[in-house]
Amino acid sequence: MTLAKIEPLFQARLNQLQQQGVRKGDEKIISGVLPPSEGLGSRYRLQGYENRAFLRMNSNSYLGLARHPAVIEAETRAAEEFGAGPGAVRFISGTYAPHVELERRLAAFHGREAAMLFSAAYATMAGVLPQLISEQTLVVSDALNHNCIINAIRLAHPAGKAIYKHGDMRELEILLSANRDRYQRVCVVTDGIFSMRGDHAPLAELEACCANHQSDYPEGIVTLVDDSHGIGAFGKTGRGTEEVAGVQADVMVATLGKAFGVNGGYAVASATAIAYLRENAPLYIYSNPITPAEAAAALAALDILESAEGLRLLERLRHFSHKLRTGLQQLGFETLTGEHPIVPVFIRDTAKTAALVMHLFDHNILATGLNYPVVPQGEQEIRLQVSAEHTEKDLDYLLEVLGSFNPGN
Repeated sequence: MTLAKIEPLFQARLNQLQQQGVRKGDEKIISGVLPPSEGLGSRYRLQGYENRAFLRMNSNSYLGLARHPAVIEAETRAAEEFGAGPGAVRFISGTYAPHVELERRLAAFHGREAAMLFSAAYATMAGVLPQLISEQTLVVSDALNHNCIINAIRLAHPAGKAIYKHGDMRELEILLSANRDRYQRVCVVTDGIFSMRGDHAPLAELEACCANHQSDYPEGIVTLVDDSHGIGAFGKTGRGTEEVAGVQADVMVATLGKAFGVNGGYAVASATAIAYLRENAPLYIYSNPITPAEAAAALAALDILESAEGLRLLERLRHFSHKLRTGLQQLGFETLTGEHPIVPVFIRDTAKTAALVMHLFDHNILATGLNYPVVPQGEQEIRLQVSAEHTEKDLDYLLEVLGSFNPGN
């Protein structure tokens, strides 16, 4: 057997990505972490750059819990008790006490009847969304929804698909009105926090719009929200976009791999919906769960989030997010208003975006550039992500380096 006949096609695609300026290339490998010192937050060593220490401005660990002693201790203790892995899928003796307790706690945290864990948030969306869609279902999706939603819709093969302009509830209203006689059911799916921009869906308006049209469809309208970037990073108590909007979706998907600092994904909904998903979602049924140790670590992270310490971390996160946005505006950079720790810097040019990423790297700052087709043409940006691990001096240094950037060089 050989790949010789198709490898030239692979190489041609790689060359095309390189020419477009969107090839990701070799991954940077973290080889060590230096603890905070002298008013600076943690610094990261990269393989091949051992003499340099980098400020990480592209981490999803919004609360810094991945390195929290209580989280590490909980994972270590559970690994010693239960072993390194689950050893089976959930229905074949792969369910451990920490899995069940974490599902109970997550359901309570989100004010739902039940929760279920998946191996990752991407797997959660790919596992859940197709099970909410029948052969007579219309799926309606925000134009800027995450790749996991786009691919989950493709997997589902719905009877119809419609996309509304980003956050445009008037367009959603038109779509729901125009299709009332064509489908049995509608599934409206959106990100809570949009990962490229840090803005959030208008959930209150979305839920009201869907409620107004429930009677137009024999099987109603199901709302599904992926708030992976919102949970633990947005809202006064870290309950995300639903907390800010004051409403709940029918099903919510989120992750343990961002603000919780661990690994895995989960869904929360009614007890009946979760029981149905456990029996029908293949990415749950036929895939190993997160390890018992990871579940124990996530429980420790949830304990912190629901404590006074968690409230302090969230307030620190909001403060740093405001500081960065204010500093960017003072430097003349274009960004979006908001409280979420994703802070976009719109460059709107692929070459200039790449140049700014390199400028930051040359000054020992890790940041992510987002170019077309990851973002729409003309919306190329640097995505900065604030963490409660950062310090005032970290952000002052970042702003100083950004201020020294000359796109004409």
